Amino acid sequence: MSALVVAVDGPSGSGKSSVSREVARRLGLAYLDTGAMYRAATWWCLHTGVALDDRAAVAQAVRDLPLDQGVNPDAPHVVVDGTPVDDAIRETRISAAVSAVATNLDVRDELRRRQRAAITEQADASSFSHGRGIVAEGRDITTVVAPDADVRVLLTASEEARLARRARDVHGSDDAASVDATRDQVLRRDADDSTVVQFHVAADGVVTVDSSDLDFEQTVAAVLAVVEQVGGQRA
Repeated sequence: MSALVVAVDGPSGSGKSSVSREVARRLGLAYLDTGAMYRAATWWCLHTGVALDDRAAVAQAVRDLPLDQGVNPDAPHVVVDGTPVDDAIRETRISAAVSAVATNLDVRDELRRRQRAAITEQADASSFSHGRGIVAEGRDITTVVAPDADVRVLLTASEEARLARRARDVHGSDDAASVDATRDQVLRRDADDSTVVQFHVAADGVVTVDSSDLDFEQTVAAVLAVVEQVGGQRA
């Protein structure tokens, strides 16, 4: 059987990164966090002094991006030009700037090319997954990067749930002050990115999983159930 490709899209705070990583771990698949690619590209532009409003310069910087991104769900890593940036790309300054890079269409073309290559690589027996496949998550994986993926899931949640989750991730609390502090980061990022990609409504053939009232384990189980159903059809 060919490698299994699971594509997961969703808005900020939907849980797609943590859930996709755990699904990959349980299935023995590789894991690709495409959002980390855009964050790493943003970090690289800021690190090298590229003005984010210079779209041509940003696109060239991303084409030259010396990125090493691991696909082991137990220990993913992001290294740029020899520098580990796993923590740095999650800083507020990157979150505030990443949309300027992610909405650059030339940047998206380049990173989509790399994403497709990473997905294709996992069909090889010598890859991390030994040819079993990959779980790739982001904003446009189900529709643009891997529209022919075996399993395509839109993981969504209510705005209230998404804000609370992001507040807990960033501030350790989902009290009113913490939620307000993350509101702009979550909603503005979604609004900016929605100008270049649709990730709020499932495309034809994409299964929607609403995690608003589900905890982490329940959400993982829901996605695994979709994979199992489609996997049975493949067999």
